[in-house]
Amino acid sequence: MNAINLSVMTEAISALPHKPESVSPLVHAEPARNGPVLSELVCIERWNETVDVVSFRFQAGEPMKFDCKPGQFMTFVLEISGEQVCRSYTLSSSPSRPYSLMVTIKRVAGGLVSNYLIDHLQPGQRVRVLPPMGQFNLVDIPATKYLFLSAGCGITPMYSMSRYLTDTQIDADIAFVHSARSDADIIFKSSLETMANRFNAFKLSYALESAAASLLFSPKISFDIGRLTAQMLQTLVPDVAERTVYLCGPEPYMQAVKALLAELNFDMSRLHHESFATAEKAARNQLMQAKSPTEADENSQAGAFTLPTFNLAIGDRSTRLTQGQSLLEGIESEGLPIIAACRSGVCGACKCQVLAGETVSTSVMTLSAAEIDAGFVLACSTTLTSDVTLKL
Repeated sequence: MNAINLSVMTEAISALPHKPESVSPLVHAEPARNGPVLSELVCIERWNETVDVVSFRFQAGEPMKFDCKPGQFMTFVLEISGEQVCRSYTLSSSPSRPYSLMVTIKRVAGGLVSNYLIDHLQPGQRVRVLPPMGQFNLVDIPATKYLFLSAGCGITPMYSMSRYLTDTQIDADIAFVHSARSDADIIFKSSLETMANRFNAFKLSYALESAAASLLFSPKISFDIGRLTAQMLQTLVPDVAERTVYLCGPEPYMQAVKALLAELNFDMSRLHHESFATAEKAARNQLMQAKSPTEADENSQAGAFTLPTFNLAIGDRSTRLTQGQSLLEGIESEGLPIIAACRSGVCGACKCQVLAGETVSTSVMTLSAAEIDAGFVLACSTTLTSDVTLKL
């Protein structure tokens, strides 16, 4: 079986300033070279939510309040079988309970990091993480009437938001509709039922693909059988048109929800969503597009068309990139420190600033309008169309 090392990082990461083991500076820490700060957390607890979903709770080496927004995610920086891997998981804990952080992870076929964490991470072990980040949160997307729509592990940001609202507001108006295969697959089932029973303005509903005839929920919880439809949503949440929608789940689910909201003539400017692509998918796409130097030489000798190249300057370093190569490839080729967690334009960890030159980006998912105007881009999703000067 491959070995896992949950606290060792590769050279590019270890080059960052060392922090004492007893401190996890997710709060009030200075970033290294204008980059994100890596911190160390201790796993203090783990438990099963369902047969294939596990929650992990973390604390700093000494009592510390963590600074995050409800709905944000945290990126783990691990070493598995001698290779650095990074994965982002939405925080399922609430900032209203600030002395610990919690992530909830589902076992998936071929899920390198998720499966390793479930199989190996135990209380007492330490992990390296980046600070919580992400604009899919209640602070950056405020509302007065909330509609949380989720499926599978997409429930995690909705759970965090619900805990935060019920902890900090009186009678926060929340409609929460979660889709699952069966009642046995409902993550946070007991905690959600407690919230539904305690808070009158918290309206909880389930759309279950299958259920036993004898299935019973609390009288304050509604449910229907089948996949979520426009008619079902209208029945479960009659005032859907008046609400701000927060959406998270597998891509097919989110596309289906967008279609049913359009069917209801919902104002799409009040729809906000979160999604995470896997690093494995991004890596496969990169491999399909990339060619080895030997292949490039052979094509050149055969008279194949040669793509244009551009100069990428970063401080006192510079490298040539072929049209179509990402900024991230150039940064990594120079051995410069940068965190690329999802490598697919989702997590925002590889944000950098274009000082001069022209680029094309396929994702600006985590960037604000002000950051885009200031020239910030995501290195993994940006290619050059001219010579470029970059700031990390």
